[in-house]
Amino acid sequence: MDKWLKPALGYVPEWLEMQMRQSRQPGCIVAIADHGRVVLEQAFGSADLEAGEVLTPRHRFRVASHSKSFTACGIMLLRERKRLRLDDEVGVYVPNLHPDVARVTLAQLLSHSGGIVRDGPDAGQFSGGRPFLTREELLADLEAPPAIEPNTRFKYSNHGFALLGLVIEAVTGAPYREWIARHVVGRAGLKETLPDMPIADGTPFARGHTGHWLSGQRRTVPGDESTNAIGPAGGFVSTAGDLVRFFAQLDPNAQRSVLSVASRREMIRPQWRNPHAWIEGYYGLGIMSGRLNGWGWFGHSGGLLGYISRTAVLPRRNLAVCVLTNAVDGWAGFWLEGVIHILRGFADRGAPTRRVSGWTGRWWSQWGAIDLVPMGDKVLVANPHQGNAFLDVAEIVVSGRDAGRLDPANGYSSHGEPVRRERDAGGQVSAVWLGGSMLRPEAAVRADMNKDTAS
Repeated sequence: MDKWLKPALGYVPEWLEMQMRQSRQPGCIVAIADHGRVVLEQAFGSADLEAGEVLTPRHRFRVASHSKSFTACGIMLLRERKRLRLDDEVGVYVPNLHPDVARVTLAQLLSHSGGIVRDGPDAGQFSGGRPFLTREELLADLEAPPAIEPNTRFKYSNHGFALLGLVIEAVTGAPYREWIARHVVGRAGLKETLPDMPIADGTPFARGHTGHWLSGQRRTVPGDESTNAIGPAGGFVSTAGDLVRFFAQLDPNAQRSVLSVASRREMIRPQWRNPHAWIEGYYGLGIMSGRLNGWGWFGHSGGLLGYISRTAVLPRRNLAVCVLTNAVDGWAGFWLEGVIHILRGFADRGAPTRRVSGWTGRWWSQWGAIDLVPMGDKVLVANPHQGNAFLDVAEIVVSGRDAGRLDPANGYSSHGEPVRRERDAGGQVSAVWLGGSMLRPEAAVRADMNKDTAS
């Protein structure tokens, strides 16, 4: 483990705890793997608000479109075994498709460039309005022509990945769920992952939740329905720990993987840019990719009614990060990016020196909280309320046990002014002064606010 990673892993849960408090999300799990080994796995909040069940890292989540990466891995594995080719037309394996759909290649399905309809003429299955499609209903939808001409742009399609599940069944002669569980999930060494519901009785399972906009409160979403023929596109059930283990194996640098290095490189290579989007992002073969804060990443996201999830691998650092949330308005993507900002900050500045390592803690005023986060030879005055806790924050140059100076700080802040720590009779730090502003522990500020209210 890199020396800087340990203090970074210490701060990630502290930042997420504040994010959970201010967002009032039901639950969240974060996992980070270093070279494929899980080094952080922590849960926050509730697995089921109605039942009052506490969330743990062992709770399974619906991880939705992460399923596409597993399905793509299965197709690439069959290709390595010379059972199919990526330029094969899907009609070779699946009959009774519209002629133009039948001519779409497996590579185009994998990269969402086949022009296939996203969810068919009735997408009510994704909002609880109907069961997920059977094989017969899926094939009936695909008797219609593609929505746009193939190979002209990136166009996401759950129906397209459901078709790839039928290809796997045609090639292997086995049901998709059984084959993918044995040859991909099992070979990857995943113990908490299934291709679809149901799961075994007694297995901890996080329920989904609606937003509170329509009814004034969150409602529980059971989340235990089978996705039927759409399973290869969105049916998987997993944990954050298993997801970082799996996606870390797709890194071409990984020592262990279900796939060859060549297949992994081909999966993660950007093939199509996502058009009509202000954030630049790309899609490969069942894999999303992009850049954040100067670091390239690949992975996938997922959204099923009641659940939002996101996983990213940082090949430059051999790290994989996953954030799972159990609400339709879950902040998984936002929080995953926040975790990457934290990792990047520590990677750039390094682990704290002995001189600054004791300058820590969350300190409050009625304006909110700041975190003192030592890195390298300075202390950052981090903002745990923000998505990037280290963006434009002040830095403290430590000059003594309890003394320092803000340098640099934003021009509207207190650049150049003194910093000091006060201690109580027992020698514990009881307050921090940043320039002329005093900050104290949360309990002390809360007590003063309650006293003012009572009077």
